[in-house]
Amino acid sequence: MKIKEILDALEIFAPLPLQDGFDNAGLQVGLTDVEATGALLCLDVTEEVVEEAINQGLNLIIAHHPLMFRGYKSITGKDYTERCIMDAIKNEIAIYAMHTNLDNAPNGVNYKIAEKIGLKNVRVLEPKEYLQQSDCDKANQEKPKKPEWLTAGAGAIGELDEPMTETEFLKHVKKTFEAGCVKHTKLTGRLISKVAICGGAGAFLMDRATKVHADAFVTGEIKYHDYFYYENKILATEIGHYESEQYTKEIIQDLLNRKFPSLRTEMTRINTNPIKYL
Repeated sequence: MKIKEILDALEIFAPLPLQDGFDNAGLQVGLTDVEATGALLCLDVTEEVVEEAINQGLNLIIAHHPLMFRGYKSITGKDYTERCIMDAIKNEIAIYAMHTNLDNAPNGVNYKIAEKIGLKNVRVLEPKEYLQQSDCDKANQEKPKKPEWLTAGAGAIGELDEPMTETEFLKHVKKTFEAGCVKHTKLTGRLISKVAICGGAGAFLMDRATKVHADAFVTGEIKYHDYFYYENKILATEIGHYESEQYTKEIIQDLLNRKFPSLRTEMTRINTNPIKYL
C-alpha cells in the first residue's frame, strides 16, 4: 500500500482541521506516493528514532509531537531537528505528526488516558463541533454526501468504579503512568470519584474541570501559581508531559492494525522523554 493510503486513514480518524491554531500536525517530511515498508510509532522524533527506523527498514515514522513547529530558511544540521530532516530525506523516510488533532479527536489521546486510569462514562471535557466529510465522500467525490457535524474537543472526564482517597488515587496514577514524580495540590481529605484529564500541557482546562465539579484533574504540566489558585478547589495532579501521552502510540497502532492488517507497525524502543529524575 502507498504511504498516502495510510495517512488518509489517520486523517479520517483525527482530521487535521481539529488541530489548534499554534500546531503543525500532518506530513512533516517525505513523499507519500511510495509503497510503505512499515511504520515506526513514537511520541517524539529524535535522531535515535530516525536511526531506529533506518535499521528496521521502515520508511514511515508516525509521531505525536511534530518535529517542526516553525519555518526554516536553511537546513544545515545545526540542531537535532535539522539533522532529523536531513537523515529522513537521505533515507527516503516520511515523517507524519498527529498532535492536537489527535488530542481533540473522539476516542483520541484523552480517551486512552481515561482507559488507563480506569474511568467509565467518559465524555469530552470541553466539547466543540467540527465539520467532517464522510469516508464515502473522500472515496467517491462525484457523489458527495451532506457533511455531518461531529462532537470533539479538549480533555475528557469520567468516573472511577469506586471512590478512592486522595492518596490512593495519586499512587494509582503514579503506578499507571510509571511517573518518576507526581506533583499535586495539598490534600484536603476529599474522596476522588469524578476525574478530569488532559494529556500534555493541559492546565488551561482546570477552570473547566472545577466548573463541572471534578474531584481531581490529571495532566502533564501545571504552572506554579496554578497550585495556589486551585489548591482548595480540586486535586490538581501533574504527572509529566511524556508520561501523560506515552500511550498515544497504542491508539495509532490499534487503528493501523484494524485498517491495514498486513502493514508492519513497530513502537519505538527509545524513551524520548527529555526530562530526567534523580
